[in-house]
This record gives sequence, structure tokens and C-alpha cells, in this order.
Amino acid sequence: MLPNVIVLMYILALQLRHCAADLCNWSGSGFAAGVDSRIVLQVRLRCTEGWVRWVYPSQAVRVVLEPNLSSARRTIVCIKLSPSFRGASVFIERTGKLELLVTDGGRPEQVFCFRADGPQRPAIYLQASPQRDGAWSRRAMGFRYELLGNRSAALNLSHSGMQTSCQPCNDTELLMAICNSDFVVRGYIKNVSHHPEHQASLVEVSALRVYWQRSGVFKQQVATSGSSGSVTSWHGHINTLLQCHVKPGDGEFLFTGSEHFGEAWLGCAPRYKDFLSVYRTARASRRNSCDFPLD
Repeated sequence: MLPNVIVLMYILALQLRHCAADLCNWSGSGFAAGVDSRIVLQVRLRCTEGWVRWVYPSQAVRVVLEPNLSSARRTIVCIKLSPSFRGASVFIERTGKLELLVTDGGRPEQVFCFRADGPQRPAIYLQASPQRDGAWSRRAMGFRYELLGNRSAALNLSHSGMQTSCQPCNDTELLMAICNSDFVVRGYIKNVSHHPEHQASLVEVSALRVYWQRSGVFKQQVATSGSSGSVTSWHGHINTLLQCHVKPGDGEFLFTGSEHFGEAWLGCAPRYKDFLSVYRTARASRRNSCDFPLD
């Protein structure tokens, strides 16, 4: 009996370590539940985005999101299941009750969002499906998460995925977009591919200049150009809804938008010459929301 007690105490100590750790990401296994079926792994994550990976899933794991926020409170939680997500159901915990979000076998790589208003921290509860043969499953599952504020209202809150507007931005929206977007890029549309199965289109962009980006969606490429030597350019992809019917277009554009789960989503995308006219007019009358570098 003594060895079993030692193993159980070690597992409980691991649980306490997970609870106290200041982490963005967590990776763990379901072996603890194999020792005692009453154990629910407790995980606390303290960032506004990160990932969870659960190998050999068994019983359940409870993930509490409690980021250290010094600014406005984030009221929306979005999660994106891993492509290999099978063998578990996902619940959200609010006011002490569990609400089913995704059943076992739900669509992988789908984005689910829910509001996290209230006094309690949002929690995500993974419950593994029973093993038919009693053997340990070799699966690995998980999800990525983001805590968002009101500026990310482009996310669909009906648990069905991403949502953006297909309407062109007006001058006010454009001036705000260059200040608040996750990425601002000037370049050309190289290609557009449509994916009806995902209800999305993918815009391939060859960028002349990346003013800023939150992550590494746009990457540098170095090519040899005859006697001029090497030339550095930027390349990336931007998602938008299939219903927007985006087509390849000539000319130079200013692309803005948001980044979610390592992917860029299109916001305002005026022709660069049109943006220059709007911005210069606003700056002359001191109506620009922020300063933007002009070449």
C-alpha cells in the first residue's frame, strides 16, 4: 500500500504545481486519473493567449484562465480545437455550472467563442470519453485560447467561427484601423484561393512594407535580382469570408486586420492612394487618431 500512497502524493503535488504556476501554456497527461479516478487535473493559466495539450486523456482536466491584466477586462474567450481533437467533450464553466460547448467528434480546428462576464474566472473543462478496451489512448488533444476585448467584436459569438464584415470601411473606420489593427501592411494581391469547405478565402499578399504586426504572419523573403543583388520582400496570407467574394486586383493596397490563433483576418483594405488622400485630409484638420509613417 505504501508505494501507492507515495504515487498519489506525488500526483497531488504535481496538481498543486500546476495550480500555482504562472504559465501561458500547459502540457500534461491523464496518467494521474489512472491512479485515482476521482482526480481532476487543475490547471491555471495567466496569459491572454496560449495553448493546452493533453496526452493520454483520461477522466478530466479543468483549465482556469486568470490573466494578470492591468488594462480593460477581457470579456470574450475564444478557443480553437487542435486538428487531432478526438475522444473528449469540452464544457465551459460559469457560475458553478458546466455548459456543453463541443461534443466528442466535433469539428476540429473550429473556433468557439463565449462571453466570460461575471465575478468568477472563466474555466474550460475537458472530459475524456470512456476507453472501450480499458487501455490507455495514445491520442493527444488540446486547444489554443485567446481572451479578447470589445475591439475583437469581429468574432462571431454564436459559437460558429470567425466573422468579418464584407462592407468597405468608411473614412472613420479606416483611420481607426491603422491605429488599432494587429497588422498594417502595404503591398499587392498575388493570388486569391477560395475554400468552400471552410467558408473562407485566402488572400496571398506580396508586401512592400510591414508597418507592424502582432506576430509573424508576414515573413521576410530574400531573392536574387540580377545585377542589383539581393532583394528583401515580405510574404503572407490573409483570411476573409467566402461570402465577401474577394478577387485579385491590380494596384497597391493597405491591408489591415486582426490576428487570431496565428492567422491574419482581413479588416480594412483600401487602395494605398485612397488611404493617403483620407489620411492627409484628416491630418490637415487634426482628425487623425494616430500618426502614421508616410513614405
